[in-house]
Amino acid sequence: MNAFPWTVGCACLALAAFAASNAAAQQPYPSRTVRYVVPYPPGGSTDPMARMVAARLTERWGQSVLVDNRPGGNTVIGMDFLAKSPPDGYTIGWAGAALFSTATLIPNLPYDAIRDLTGVATIGRSRVVLVLHPSVPARNLKELIAFAKARPGQLNFASSGLGTNTHLSGESFNIVAGTKIVHIPYKGSGPATTDLLGGRVEMSFQIPITVIPMIATGKLRPMAVTGATRLAAMPQVPTFAEAGLPGYGITGITAMVAPAKTPRAAIDRINNEMAAILAMPSTLEFLAKQGAEPFVSSPDETSAIIKQEIARYGAIIKAAGVKFQP
Repeated sequence: MNAFPWTVGCACLALAAFAASNAAAQQPYPSRTVRYVVPYPPGGSTDPMARMVAARLTERWGQSVLVDNRPGGNTVIGMDFLAKSPPDGYTIGWAGAALFSTATLIPNLPYDAIRDLTGVATIGRSRVVLVLHPSVPARNLKELIAFAKARPGQLNFASSGLGTNTHLSGESFNIVAGTKIVHIPYKGSGPATTDLLGGRVEMSFQIPITVIPMIATGKLRPMAVTGATRLAAMPQVPTFAEAGLPGYGITGITAMVAPAKTPRAAIDRINNEMAAILAMPSTLEFLAKQGAEPFVSSPDETSAIIKQEIARYGAIIKAAGVKFQP
């Protein structure tokens, strides 16, 4: 008789546990629902692209990819949740201007964007269009700059929030054009656009999809769009270089990130799928309507781009003297 029967039982349990974990490790990724964290409320300007990505991945994988909106704290709430999620490939997240700017703008963040997150894929480049309320008499960019210089501190621009692409585009404009247009932050592009349409602010640097319908009906007057070429959705609107302000323009980058130490196999799988999705005609059509263009990068390139964008946004924040306002 075995003097230590418990050792046999423990060994069997250990072998069973090892076999179960090994079997789980052998399962193809993904084998269950993937959570896609978006640090904004539903219905904002980032939501359509996030839901398009989730739907395309769900179609290709046969596994649900669910958008998890976690707004608040200049996106810090959602990004902190993402950074502290298990690094197993089943929690991924949105990354864009707010991630790049908060690294400099907000002191004592509960996470480090470079240390605690890793790049998965880039998704798109988004333009910014400068639009005016029709009450502003300027008919082109040169007239607007002259009008603003003659009224330092008297004109306002609306943004979707402190540190957003629409905010820092305005701060960068002030630096390059030599104007002093006052920033008015709102809680999202919706409220900002409402006040712009009502004439309570004179102008805004907006994501094209937000204002294309208002431009088409004459409710807003476009001045110029960022980027090297005109936007297909607004071919009548010149680039800033064409309009007389070369060297200006922030092109927003949308990317996907995951918690640091997420298995490379999962990251590579997502990256390959995103490259295929961004080549689909339906995706290209969708992005064009959003005023965006596809942007394909490897995981390592995505991580490098995030570092570059954090440095670039940080430089604008410091040059403009932007301060965090809790």
